[in-house]
Amino acid sequence: MTHLTSPQHTGARVVVLSGNPRTGSRTTAAAVRIGEEAARLLGSVEPVETVELAGFAAEILAQSHPTADAALRTVADATVLVVATPVYKASYTGLLKAFLDLYGPGGLTGVIAVPVVVSGNPAHALVGEVHLRPLLVELGAVVPTRALTLVEHQLTDPQPVVDRWWADGGAALTTLVAGAPTALEAARA
Repeated sequence: MTHLTSPQHTGARVVVLSGNPRTGSRTTAAAVRIGEEAARLLGSVEPVETVELAGFAAEILAQSHPTADAALRTVADATVLVVATPVYKASYTGLLKAFLDLYGPGGLTGVIAVPVVVSGNPAHALVGEVHLRPLLVELGAVVPTRALTLVEHQLTDPQPVVDRWWADGGAALTTLVAGAPTALEAARA
């Protein structure tokens, strides 16, 4: 499927947040591909930033967590935030929850979030909608599209799933990104 990019969104800052407890995971790799594709389709020239929670997992629950604090700022400053998690016990990972719990109410206000779930079983296809979306909305993020769910066998080539997801929700995402600077300024004022 061919998509046109939108040059008016050249400054959109796309950040990928991976809640997989293993570094270099397939969840992270898929999320980065999705983030890069979203940036390309939005016409962003900004590099996609990746926050991989596994790299500083032990620090998240510590009294002092400077790396986590820097990651919290990176995530909260995103225009578009791709939040990816594997399915653990029919939900998102505890690592992702522990990190997001470091935010106060409204910690993601003004951020446009895209929930991404990687599942070993198609029966968990609704985890993104039922569990991850409400968490992101509770933190103030705007979630304009359905969650993007990948089953493990789709990880080698997620492009068809991403294309379908973009066809269904790309217009809503693009419209919000176009108004993001104004919305961010108003929300954070």
